[in-house]
Amino acid sequence: MTQAWKVTVIVLAAAGVVSTPLIWLLDSPGAGQLAGASVQAAVGIAALVWALFQHPGNRTDDTATRTGVADANDGGTAVTGIRRPQGRGSGSAKAEDTGNATATGDASSATSGIDYT
Repeated sequence: MTQAWKVTVIVLAAAGVVSTPLIWLLDSPGAGQLAGASVQAAVGIAALVWALFQHPGNRTDDTATRTGVADANDGGTAVTGIRRPQGRGSGSAKAEDTGNATATGDASSATSGIDYT
């Protein structure tokens, strides 16, 4: 969700929470008006919470094509392709025709493709 849409949803939700229920409740509401005001306020609050927890819309797409050979020695790390620590990143990741990755020595690692660790 883009920042503009997020702001729009927040403003509309706030207006929905405050506007009609406030007008209904100021004029000695009946049971139906009180129920309607409660439902409208709940929907507005739900929309507000939903908008606040949406991730930004700036997705990045990663592509690695025909990468070369990588070598890791003695505890080093080599990646031929794409590295996303802890799976970070909201866009797609694509690696094609990656080269060999070689790791030698204790605690060394090599990845040919996409590394989500």
